[in-house]
Amino acid sequence: MGIRVVVADDQELVRAGFAMILDAQPDIDVVAEASNGAAAIAAVEQQEADIALLDVRMPTMDGLEAARRICARGGTRVIMLTTFDIDDYVYSALQAGASGFLLKDVRRDDLVHAVRVVHGGEALLAPSVTRRLIEQFARRPERTAVALAPDPALAQLTARELETLKLLARGLSNAEIAGEFVVSEHTVKTHVGNVLAKLHLRDRIHAVVYAYESGLVHPGNL
Repeated sequence: MGIRVVVADDQELVRAGFAMILDAQPDIDVVAEASNGAAAIAAVEQQEADIALLDVRMPTMDGLEAARRICARGGTRVIMLTTFDIDDYVYSALQAGASGFLLKDVRRDDLVHAVRVVHGGEALLAPSVTRRLIEQFARRPERTAVALAPDPALAQLTARELETLKLLARGLSNAEIAGEFVVSEHTVKTHVGNVLAKLHLRDRIHAVVYAYESGLVHPGNL
């Protein structure tokens, strides 16, 4: 059985184009299309979709609210579509539970790759994009004005796992973290996996957001 995908966009031609590209892949099945967030949620539940590809701006219910509800339900991973680059929409999408985002002018091969990567349990954003997200986060005045106390859940982590999380929050890739620790990438993958499991995080991008939200890392300490 292929990766079951729901495509949601209020622009019919855009929606049909994404659906056609994905459905042409031997390992991907577009099981439903939707023109708004409410219809996307219904389709995800009915079709037991693995991936929901959601436009940020849609009538009736936008993609961000749909993402929150789909991610809260569990079992389906979300990729957001937007015409905008890194901005509040992206941060809000990741807070809502999305595993990444794509610009609507994404190349065909990158669209297909994104669906496969996210279905495989990884986050979509590359380390360079993660750094831009962190910089955008650090400029948010409501975050810089508040000194957060660290989350008690961090006590579950070993010293090395805690350092791994801090380096993830700086946007370092596994290879870069391996260089910092002078260990293999396989060892770093183990540390990252332990961090995600112990803190019940979806992926490394969720870990970046968590590191700031929990008070482990403060804006400006990049």
